Amino acid sequence: MKVIEEICRKLNISYRFVKFLFVGVINTVFGYSVFALFNFLGFHYSLSTFLATVLGILFNFKTTGCLVFKNADNKLIFRFLLVYGFTYLLTVLFLGVFERINMDNMYLNYAILLPFNALISYFLMKKFVFKP
Repeated sequence: MKVIEEICRKLNISYRFVKFLFVGVINTVFGYSVFALFNFLGFHYSLSTFLATVLGILFNFKTTGCLVFKNADNKLIFRFLLVYGFTYLLTVLFLGVFERINMDNMYLNYAILLPFNALISYFLMKKFVFKP
């Protein structure tokens, strides 16, 4: 980990952000797998997204809080939920837009939104949930 910290320092990149991305990859694989499973089972994309978000919140709260922001305070779950609620609404909104313009591959559409959700989530987690 010291090597990664040194590389981040040389490149003037936040080590915390790199850790957030790493933990985010783990969380994303988990969340996307849940979404894909429910979508495969025939659930509507909004319900698949909702279930992936709810289960993801439970998994992500501890990984993000402990590993990235070094904060395991369970009282922060409500702020965390607000951030996920906001990103959920954005995701469903944009999936609906994609559907209306005949972009029918919901797996791809969801994947397209992942980088944007990561940036929005990091900023909100840093400033609103796990603020110093």
